Amino acid sequence: MKINKYPQKEIWPELVKRPIIKREEITEIIAEIFSKVKENGDQALIDLNKKFDKAEIKNINVSEEEIDNAKGVISSELKNAIQQAKENITKFHASQITKIEKIETTKGVICWRENRAIEKVGIYIPGGTAPLFSTVLMLAITAQLAGCKEIILCTPPDKNGNINPAILYTAQLCGVKKIFKTGGAQAIAAMTFGTESVPKVYKIFGPGNQFVVAAKDFAQKYNVAIDMPAGPSEVLIIADEKAIPEYCAADLLSQAEHGSDSQVIFISTDLRILNETIEELKKQIKELPRNEFAQQSLNNSHFILLNSVDEALEFSNLYAPEHLILAIENFENYIDKIQNAGSVFLGNYSCESAGDYASGTNHTLPTNGFAKNYSGVSLDSFVKKITFQNLSQEGLQNLGKTIEIMAEAEGLLAHKNAVSIRLK
Repeated sequence: MKINKYPQKEIWPELVKRPIIKREEITEIIAEIFSKVKENGDQALIDLNKKFDKAEIKNINVSEEEIDNAKGVISSELKNAIQQAKENITKFHASQITKIEKIETTKGVICWRENRAIEKVGIYIPGGTAPLFSTVLMLAITAQLAGCKEIILCTPPDKNGNINPAILYTAQLCGVKKIFKTGGAQAIAAMTFGTESVPKVYKIFGPGNQFVVAAKDFAQKYNVAIDMPAGPSEVLIIADEKAIPEYCAADLLSQAEHGSDSQVIFISTDLRILNETIEELKKQIKELPRNEFAQQSLNNSHFILLNSVDEALEFSNLYAPEHLILAIENFENYIDKIQNAGSVFLGNYSCESAGDYASGTNHTLPTNGFAKNYSGVSLDSFVKKITFQNLSQEGLQNLGKTIEIMAEAEGLLAHKNAVSIRLK
């Protein structure tokens, strides 16, 4: 880990840099995978399952029998937890449904906007060392609330050709019926082009490793939208003298364990808190089964001592973290100073894991600095917004002259005539 005490602002741009990923080599691999899937469809997915996931399967479709079997494998305790999370996520995202409001901009001129669900959406769910069934909740619930007609789910099989039962159970609970055994870049390619089994979609959602991220970026070349550009997971914690080092260390490790390319940033205004948090990290990491991932992540991470919370927030806004935790006293006084963050956790008891699983907010968030210009997934992510206008005869008379003058000034006389012919 890298420790910086009172770094000058001139070097902040260096401190906010993420670990570099060599995109050129990845792009070549992605292009080849896309080409194979486009040409060979399901067979390419079967072959790539064997190559990348060591899974030999004959059919990429998940059967109803497999989904039913998953129900019996999941414990009642986990089912209850998933249900409570589902209720909270539904409640929060249902509140984002907006009413149509018609505005009379000029007398006789009525304008409004309506939502239309994106008809076909694809959800990618990682299923390797960390099968993210929680992401099924985050994306499928929101897609259902938005009214998407077709929801496609792709997730990689294990070596035996099976899908993690928690993923299958959660998908079924959320009304997802089309589930396919394919992961990585090939899954993104399948949803981009469509295959004999996997339908083509209009927008792709979900996290993944660097190959999945690069594949989503590549899919945009074929007029398929994605939820957001993304990179490895990250968290930034701001801690003052009232922070609890044990809690801070646990939150840092909760992100570091995602993978070796994840990054955590810890900023404190108190040297004692900084030192005690580092000591807590060393203790807690020994107890983690994924401690190798976490340690590699910590090697790319920064521990910074700054003069004030205001200065720490200035740094945070430059970094634009996926997750921002304010482990400080009187956090209410600083909320309006937060400019760039995916999701914010306030106070010592607001652990980042709450947002990952069950508080209700969405955990699909912008990373790699994209919180400067992207929002996390919400109901809006699954809809298009269409504007409408209705001009009465009186409305055109009131607005017509303005349109004519502006059209003529731009040299677009056909635009002007479309008004003039009506006014005559």
